[in-house]
Amino acid sequence: MLLLSVLLLLSRAARALIGRWPSPRARAALPGARTTHLWRLFSSTPSVPPGCGERPTYEGRTRYSRIIAGLEAEVGEFPWQVSIQAENQHFCGGAILDKWWILTAAHCMTMTIPISPVDLNVVVGTNDLTSSHVEVKRVAAIILHKDFKKANMVNDIALLLLATPIAFSDLKVPICLPMASGPSKWHQCWVAGWGQTNPVDKNSMQTDLMKVPMIITDWEKCAKDFPQLGRNMLCAGYKNESYDACQGDSGGPLVCTPEPGGKWYQVGIISWGRSCGQKGTSGVYTNVATYSVWINKVTQNEGRPLETLEMRGLKQRATSPRASRPPEPGSPQFWLWLCLPSYVLYRAIFY
Repeated sequence: MLLLSVLLLLSRAARALIGRWPSPRARAALPGARTTHLWRLFSSTPSVPPGCGERPTYEGRTRYSRIIAGLEAEVGEFPWQVSIQAENQHFCGGAILDKWWILTAAHCMTMTIPISPVDLNVVVGTNDLTSSHVEVKRVAAIILHKDFKKANMVNDIALLLLATPIAFSDLKVPICLPMASGPSKWHQCWVAGWGQTNPVDKNSMQTDLMKVPMIITDWEKCAKDFPQLGRNMLCAGYKNESYDACQGDSGGPLVCTPEPGGKWYQVGIISWGRSCGQKGTSGVYTNVATYSVWINKVTQNEGRPLETLEMRGLKQRATSPRASRPPEPGSPQFWLWLCLPSYVLYRAIFY
């Protein structure tokens, strides 16, 4: 008798709930309608942190806007991008390598006077620097390449050790490091930053993340334009367009993917150039692949060796139960889960 009463109550609840929804046939007739299967509503699988170079929330929309002749980046398009700030003012870019580490340019840390870790903040997980919900990380240590030379920008690379680790999410993802034997030609490359969009206007610094497409230039060809170009540097531009990075973009990543839908790798660090946005002239970047040994050595010496996110993700997938579990009490899925038996009964009687 008790069971019958419970089923009756559940049936009435399901009818009240389902009565607000169009029938399956009506839903299918709606323009742009998508079918949502019940198993999607009730399944609850353990979340796994995104792997390096992944963009979980990027939807691929493009809005034309302004970096030099650039575009406005979409939310989640560059989840490894960070803003390095002093006194709450952006001055350089960087990229998330690991939950403890930010990769940037050495010249960013020696622009005027030597910068102390206590002077720095790193803003992560946002495109909009004016957002009230930005996450700010403190810096515990600054490690410059010991052979960095500001006069010729050789070894323009630095690592920032964070005081507390980054909790990865869809908007906070580490970038992959390239192998020395990486592809000779990349499918697509981009540079992003909050720097000047007008090379002669210091007030043109952006609060929204901007992006420009890039093509890596042949090294021999670029060396003719820049006789001081070292083998640990590379050049990138975009045909005869005035696409370029500018002041305030320094230290940010040049990222590339070898194939459509593939992972993204940090190929370069924005370093120097002749001017911003000069047609037919490439910008110069630190060649990240030539510093993989240095990066690993520094992170190990500091007691925070780089953690391979892909391996951690595989371990979590292997040890986590894949079977669906009841949703958390109080969640929308929980109430739907309670009504599931009545919904099945309702379908059996009336369909």
